[in-house]
Amino acid sequence: MKGILIVDDQKGIRLLLNEVFKKEGYETYLAANGIEALHTFDKEKIDCVLLDMKIPGMNGIEILKHLKEKNMHIPVIMMTAYGEQEAIEEAIELGVVKYFTKPFNIFEIRDEINKILTA
Repeated sequence: MKGILIVDDQKGIRLLLNEVFKKEGYETYLAANGIEALHTFDKEKIDCVLLDMKIPGMNGIEILKHLKEKNMHIPVIMMTAYGEQEAIEEAIELGVVKYFTKPFNIFEIRDEINKILTA
């Protein structure tokens, strides 16, 4: 079973994404901040990461850098608020495979994850 790490400080978004990906047959792991995300990444089998850009404490770019240091090939999809163009460009340079602007279409994210994890 493929594992997805969902990192977002908003509980509602974590729970929504969790429900969608469990229904798709994935093992899901939830993290509300960077420390939780990196701890989970170290101890679980993670095949893809859904990562919010704006997280208090360690932001999405910092988390992304740590994830890529641990596994440069891990596919990461960023979720971002409209207007964070500089951060999006930096994330792409760091290896983000796709980004979605909030509010996002949950079905587009689902389809993108399915495409990545079944390739």
